[in-house]
Amino acid sequence: MRAVSIPCLLRTPIILVPRIDLLMDRNSTIGLILIGLVVAGWVFYQSTISVRDVTPEKTAQHKEQQDSVRTAVTPSKPVPPSISSAMQGDEDIITVETDLLRVRLSSYGGTIRSWVLKNYNAWYGAPVDLIHPGSREYGFDFRLKNGAKVDGKALNFTWKNKGTSFRVKGSDTLTLSATVLADSGIIERTYTFTGNTYDVRTTITLDRLDDVIPFTNRFVNLTWKNGIRYQEKSAVEESNNAVAIVSAGGSHEEYDAKEFNTPTQQSTSGAIDYVATRSKYFAVALKPTTTFDGTVFTEGTKFGAPNDGVVEVYSMSYKLPYRGGRQTHAITLFAGPMNYDILASYGLTDVMNFGFKWIVKPIGEYFMLPVLKLMHKGIANWGIAIIVFSIFMKLLLYPLSIGQMKSAQKMKLLAPEMNRIREKYKDDQASQQQEMMKLYSEYGINPAGGCLPLLLQMPFLYALYAVLNLNVELRQASFLPVWLTDLSTPDVILSLPFKLPLFNIDKFSGLALLMGATLFIQQKQAVTDPRQKAMVYMMPVMLTLMFSTLPAGLNLYYFMFNIMGIGQQFYMNKFSKNIPTLADLKKAPKKEGWLQKKMREAQELAAQQGRTIPGQRPPGKEVGRQNGAPGKKGGKK
Repeated sequence: MRAVSIPCLLRTPIILVPRIDLLMDRNSTIGLILIGLVVAGWVFYQSTISVRDVTPEKTAQHKEQQDSVRTAVTPSKPVPPSISSAMQGDEDIITVETDLLRVRLSSYGGTIRSWVLKNYNAWYGAPVDLIHPGSREYGFDFRLKNGAKVDGKALNFTWKNKGTSFRVKGSDTLTLSATVLADSGIIERTYTFTGNTYDVRTTITLDRLDDVIPFTNRFVNLTWKNGIRYQEKSAVEESNNAVAIVSAGGSHEEYDAKEFNTPTQQSTSGAIDYVATRSKYFAVALKPTTTFDGTVFTEGTKFGAPNDGVVEVYSMSYKLPYRGGRQTHAITLFAGPMNYDILASYGLTDVMNFGFKWIVKPIGEYFMLPVLKLMHKGIANWGIAIIVFSIFMKLLLYPLSIGQMKSAQKMKLLAPEMNRIREKYKDDQASQQQEMMKLYSEYGINPAGGCLPLLLQMPFLYALYAVLNLNVELRQASFLPVWLTDLSTPDVILSLPFKLPLFNIDKFSGLALLMGATLFIQQKQAVTDPRQKAMVYMMPVMLTLMFSTLPAGLNLYYFMFNIMGIGQQFYMNKFSKNIPTLADLKKAPKKEGWLQKKMREAQELAAQQGRTIPGQRPPGKEVGRQNGAPGKKGGKK
């Protein structure tokens, strides 16, 4: 879901036209229809892409593709007896519990069966486990000389450590190691845990495998195969944020699966910093502990799930070279929450998506998030912290909003004159537009004065959306004990037995309804042109429907921001002592705006070349009646 802003047309001053029939002119009607079609088309597109191929057959097919049984990874071609013997035996499970994690390791491939984050719960109450049930994650594979592919999960490793359960606290460390014989060689895996971190330092050692791995295909793929197990109630929301990420040579790229049931594959070569995948609030990253100059692969698949759900699965793998003899590759595995401070300690902050890199991202990452976290340090309740933050942002953006409101006041004062021009030249649009520009110049009004302040606010609004939407600290944070119990999800107060056409929603957010109501009041304050009366009703309704899918924390911010905007507009309209008059505007020093300057220069250039620009009269043509035509200036009365 992208951040939605109110169109400039609705926040700019609108001219009062005292017509009895209150009918919109042709241009306003066409504009209204076009806006409605664009929004409806966008909403329709969003609703269709999330329900494709949602069938039991497709879901079953995907589950079959997941690595849930060990027999599925047995090589189809013959393997040496020593490797065949390594595929025998029962699975041994070791459990490691730290201050933050509870991890279960399997002897099958020396893989990970479970990765539980002790301080976080899934939406249904159980502790967060990032690994899919039945999966054995973080495995490896390689090819034999006869071309047979061996999946490491088919090999039964032997744990060197005695015991099946271990506890690590604080800064203490624990290293577990497991080995398996592969013909005349050995494969060894190690996991080093620290009590107070979300990472584990791992190694995979290939020793004397020259006669096992062919010279022409000497590498091992170390793979995180099945992405991240979803933890939130809305699979669609999780999928909207899920991607694969590759950082190489300081360059950061995200890869998103776009088409249903069509894998998206990418390979990246060079100096690899890390490869990662994320869901909405959690991330898994594989980061070499030393310089790795090689190749990584990512693959993403998007498929449908029941109840209009969407699931995206991303795999990532390192192509680890084997040059003979004994060789060890060291990778740090991070699997934990997307908490900015935690990610920063690993150099993984780019895993979080703050928006457009050159404008929005710096605002969100280096300003909004630190300020919001600072406020929360003094205010334990996240809901109150968001309200205080909205007040702070309103004060910060005051110069922009006050400029917008002053522009609205000026345009309102000029409305009678503009209406007179419209009536006088209602059949001559070119003359009408030129007279309007002369009027703007005479009274020193910039026609874009209402749009520009709003456009300058847009980067802040998009950055705010990213900060509030992806902040794991807001996850399951309660504001009010009965109503707003989770600021990271929509506060649904009404559910319909059917989905609304086009918008594809059947649930309504209480805060979105309040936001829509306050937006309606704002529009009633600002929109004075009866020809645009329909916009006052249409936009609040559409945005209420769209915002009903947004997190409650984000809607709480917008609601409070609208409340303060209503108060500010009311004060300016009723109590401000500096409301100008037309005479004041006429006497005030004139400053030509950028738009006015460009239009004037275009008119002068057109006049010099003896041509017209769109919407202007040909040079030499007088405004009013020509050649004595009746009903125009200069003719017979």
